[in-house]
Amino acid sequence: MTEATPTRTWNDLVIPAAGTYVLDAAHKRLGFLAMHMMVSPVRGEFGEGTATIQVAEDPMQSSVTASIETATITTHHPERDAHLKSPDFLDVEAFPTIDFRSTWIEWHTAVDPIFSWARLKGRTPGRSAPSPEAATATSATFVLHGELTIRGVTHPVALDATFGGAGRDPYGRDIFGFSATADVERERYGLVWNVALETGGVLVAKTVRIELAGEAIRQS
Repeated sequence: MTEATPTRTWNDLVIPAAGTYVLDAAHKRLGFLAMHMMVSPVRGEFGEGTATIQVAEDPMQSSVTASIETATITTHHPERDAHLKSPDFLDVEAFPTIDFRSTWIEWHTAVDPIFSWARLKGRTPGRSAPSPEAATATSATFVLHGELTIRGVTHPVALDATFGGAGRDPYGRDIFGFSATADVERERYGLVWNVALETGGVLVAKTVRIELAGEAIRQS
C-alpha cells in the first residue's frame, strides 16, 4: 500500500518518501562501454540484475546494494560475448555475479528550476519569473561511493549519479528515476587479457565505463 504522498522536500529538492525500493526490471540499463583498438566504442549490457535502495529519513544515510548476473552479458555479437564470459574476462562459471555495496553518499547539486525554466523559454533569469510552484528542484547530482566486486576482487568505486525525480506512476506505484556512470580499471579486477597492436596501444581498453539507468519501485 502506498502512502498518501509519494514525495517530500529536502534542501529544496523533491525526493521519494523513505522506504525500501527495488530496481524495476522493465526500466533498467546495466551497461558498459569499452574502446576497441583505441578508436571505436563498443557498448554492452547485462540482461539480469537486481538492486535494493534503502531511502532513509535522512536521505544522506540512504544505501544501495546491487548484483548483476555475469552470464547475461551481451554486446549483440555471439563470438565476442562468448569470449567475455570465458576465464579471459568475467569467468562467469566461477564468478556468477558482479556486486556493489554503497558506503556513503556525497551530494553535489540540485538542478535549479529557475535556470531550467529560463533555458526552455530562451530567456535569462530575471527578465520574467516562473511561478512559485517551480521553485523546488526535481533532479540533482550525487556521488555514490561504494565497493565494487568483480571476479571476487573488491575495490572502492565512485559513481557519478543523477537523481531524475520521484512520483507515482499510473499503476499507483511510488517510483524514482536515476542514472549513473563510473570509469573502472579492469585490470585491477583480474581482467587482464589483451593484445598489443603493431601501431601501438592495445586491442581492448584498460578503462571501462559503467553506464547505469533505471527506475526504482517502493515496496509495501
